Amino acid sequence: MTTNPLKKHSAEMTDGPSRAPARAMLKAIGFTDDDLAKPLIGVATTWIETMPCNYNQRELAQYVKEGIREAGGTPMEFNTISVSDGVAMGTEGMRGSLVSREVIADSIETVARGHSFDGIVVLVGCDKTLPAGGMALARLNLPGLAFYNGSILPGKLDGKDITILDVFEAVGAHGAGRIDDARLKAVEDHACPGAGACGGQFTANTMAMALEFLGISPAGANAVPAVFDAKAEAARNAGRLAMELLRSGTTPRDIMTREAFENAIAGVAATAGSTNAVLHLLAIAREAGVELSIDDFDEIAWRTPIVASMKPGGAYNAVDLYAAGGYGLVSKELVGAELAHAGAANVSGQSFGQIGAAAVAEPGQQVVVSASDPINPNGGIAILRGNLAPEGCVVKLAGHGRRLHRGPARVFDREEDCFAAIRARQIQDNDVVVIRYEGPVGGPGMREMLAVTAAIQGAGLGDTVALITDGRFSGATHGFMVGHITPEAANGGPLAFLRDGDTIVLDVERRVLETEVPDEEMARRREDWSAPQPRYTTGVFAKYARSVASASEGAITSPGLQGSVW
Repeated sequence: MTTNPLKKHSAEMTDGPSRAPARAMLKAIGFTDDDLAKPLIGVATTWIETMPCNYNQRELAQYVKEGIREAGGTPMEFNTISVSDGVAMGTEGMRGSLVSREVIADSIETVARGHSFDGIVVLVGCDKTLPAGGMALARLNLPGLAFYNGSILPGKLDGKDITILDVFEAVGAHGAGRIDDARLKAVEDHACPGAGACGGQFTANTMAMALEFLGISPAGANAVPAVFDAKAEAARNAGRLAMELLRSGTTPRDIMTREAFENAIAGVAATAGSTNAVLHLLAIAREAGVELSIDDFDEIAWRTPIVASMKPGGAYNAVDLYAAGGYGLVSKELVGAELAHAGAANVSGQSFGQIGAAAVAEPGQQVVVSASDPINPNGGIAILRGNLAPEGCVVKLAGHGRRLHRGPARVFDREEDCFAAIRARQIQDNDVVVIRYEGPVGGPGMREMLAVTAAIQGAGLGDTVALITDGRFSGATHGFMVGHITPEAANGGPLAFLRDGDTIVLDVERRVLETEVPDEEMARRREDWSAPQPRYTTGVFAKYARSVASASEGAITSPGLQGSVW
């Protein structure tokens, strides 16, 4: 029997007399000789029954598989894990969130290599599954793509759209006595109406757009909401496209160029997306062997205007953007203003410029505005340095107009202690809330602080208080917040030496995060400091803490691209 030339990897698994045992086992679950003579395409899902974010992936996987079969391939479905940020937020379980990104990427790579797939489609949904899918695709460099299962629809309460962010902020308002139990319950009951990832330009939707702007997700596919009928055909097309990529020999690293990463960053900036995109795009770039630093985010974001009014800083949710005309409207504005690389490729075969040119705005839409008359002349993030962040940190700018804050430190060594202080109304106007030992090593796992930041907003302190941390923020966070401070406190970063009452300055225009404590005093405190004992001494969290890189390097646990594979 002649081997199909597209079976560049799977032939060693399925072809020839010596592979009879493998074929026998695969026939036990329904594969035929004809199936095994075709290229094997992995279909990775992150379905799990702990959240709505990935809940439609079992169904969508069937459509992806139909597309693969129609195009002459044999799909093999497998699944990996996911951790819900929204469910775990504010608990010990949140330490597993960023850890899960590495586990997911490792799992997809392990299955794909272990079963000699010729190509792969990765279904992604909740926050960490999107970058993990991108990381795995870059590592494997097999023909393939990432397909986002889509945004949740907004909830409705009193005739208004609400999202999960409204629930978190309602908790803060309830703690401050501003709403009663019944109102909190009403918000809780109406915010999340079904399957799909959180509905604002939070981390999932930010990364869904970033993957499409990076070119590794098909043009127009990710923006389709989770429960819309068009999602099924988009999934089927993703399966067909995987086979086209296999036939053309196009691999992820052909798509993930430096120009493509710059387009992805511009998309994040133009939509005031999640600060987590900094961490995740750095990680994907490391796996793809593309040189990228946190300073690139500052440069690109500062020259890129905000052209989409997206929650949490703006007025609209992901479904509104889709109805307005989709991600292509943002592409069109960026290309028209010469703020993106029009020639960068997409797995769909179109260039970034062609995708933007094909976008059609719904008449009267107000979600996306002209780059010549933007919502804000600068993107939603900036990178600060200074004596508290010598290796950099990320500040979120969207949703507020503040660029300068000077105030006394209120220092907490864990998120829960800070949350309790807010609930007890111990945080005052002008304070700089400091949460440390929550970085990749110290957490471990770099927990997001949405419970805290939402509590600050809910307590009515959002316009008067700043927060800094070596942890992360949810994409739903808004307010004057600085995260990803490096070096982190657990590694002896300056954050570890702060004390209550120390004056801290956040100055976006000067790109500075600093304390006014004299250098000599900080040096003396350093001498008196000793690293805290690890929170975990065994298991996956301990392993993660020993191997994770700095947040300024993407907090990855693999060495990144060190040469060719496969």
